[in-house]
Amino acid sequence: MASGVQVADEVCHIFYDMKVRKCSTPEEIKKRKKAVIFCLKEGKEILVGDVGVTITDPFKHFVGMLPEKDCRYALYDASYETKESRKEELMFFLWAPELAPLKSKMIYMSSKDAIKKKFQGIKHECQTNGPEDLNWACIAEKLGESLTVAFEGCPV
Repeated sequence: MASGVQVADEVCHIFYDMKVRKCSTPEEIKKRKKAVIFCLKEGKEILVGDVGVTITDPFKHFVGMLPEKDCRYALYDASYETKESRKEELMFFLWAPELAPLKSKMIYMSSKDAIKKKFQGIKHECQTNGPEDLNWACIAEKLGESLTVAFEGCPV
């Protein structure tokens, strides 16, 4: 069942900017987004720039920005390492915490396909119901990499 929610053009532009990495100069690298949280009314950009210098644990910071009592969609530019190589891939999150109102959960769930259709090429999708679903081991499993040895520079 679709909710009829329309995906704003700005959301598509943010996704495209995260997906297509044209980062060659230090200035372009600093403008690159690490994560974006979307709600049904507006988008909120977070963690822009050289997060390694300003934020020691960007994923923990991202998780901390998710509301405790409401749903959100999010894109996260994950950096991880396997035994063979280092990878960066976008992850799509549906954040539906236990304390969120049932109506909000239903709207976000029914609107998920509309936003996912606009995010062509996303390999990894996670539906999370609380912070316990967002630890490094769970994320490594979602990445589908049984050989993942590090996530955001931290051993798994």
